[in-house]
Amino acid sequence: MIGPASVVVALLQFGILATLVEAGRQRNVAAAVNALVALAVTLLPWALERAAVFVAGPALPLWLGVAGLLHAIGMLGPYDSVWWWDHVTHFVSAALVAALFHAVVVVGYAGAAPFGAVPAATVLLTFAAGILWELGELIARELGEQFDIEPVLVHYGWIDTLLDLGFDLVGAVLVVLFDLRVFVPLAERVAGPNRRLVLWGVVAVVVGSVLLVLLITALRIER
Repeated sequence: MIGPASVVVALLQFGILATLVEAGRQRNVAAAVNALVALAVTLLPWALERAAVFVAGPALPLWLGVAGLLHAIGMLGPYDSVWWWDHVTHFVSAALVAALFHAVVVVGYAGAAPFGAVPAATVLLTFAAGILWELGELIARELGEQFDIEPVLVHYGWIDTLLDLGFDLVGAVLVVLFDLRVFVPLAERVAGPNRRLVLWGVVAVVVGSVLLVLLITALRIER
């Protein structure tokens, strides 16, 4: 039976598909690539359910759909013309990432975490993921300049980067303030009470950030 959440997700996916068509009409390669990736990400929970990997529930595809549509539309122009569009998109996306991290940390520690450890870990992991995204924008810019192509992600300067990270933090802080556990059932099915998963998540984010910084440095040296 198709529920209201499924209908909303389908409408969000249709909106992303519409941005993909419009990007093609405008011959906007960057917008088309971002819309295609956003559409694929919104379809991922459905694909995993069909593959019997896990049942995501309605919250994840809904949240992915909203974040994906905001980003896909933004690449068509609002990122440049609407001053608050980028901030809202970062807030929504960071809150999603924070809610997922929060669920994993809560399940990983299974009630045995020291006072304040769960919110601190959630905020720090979300902030680190935000840094990874910003580094990705920098790499996209460097590659675009090096090969004289339109970058898939756009870097708007260091002030914008600081604002983006600030809104990432706002999303994470609100998640921990309200102790949002909407993804805890999903984390229990996928990860279970495994503290190593939390540790490896931190390691992956740190190593990824270092590697991206080294890549950016190498690209600038080559130029």
